[in-house]
Amino acid sequence: MQPREIIHVDPHSETVGCDGGGGPLGHPMVYYTFGSRSQVECQYCGRVFSREPEQKQAS
Repeated sequence: MQPREIIHVDPHSETVGCDGGGGPLGHPMVYYTFGSRSQVECQYCGRVFSREPEQKQAS
């Protein structure tokens, strides 16, 4: 099983749209509203959209 794709968006974003990446493996465009949540998950493809800053790898 592949890990879920996490897409980091502007922390001030209220809405995101997902089409599954387009092409033959995509899905219809759907929109999600964050509301009070910091993350939303696409119900078609499982992509996670996060308003949280991306974690930096420790060196």
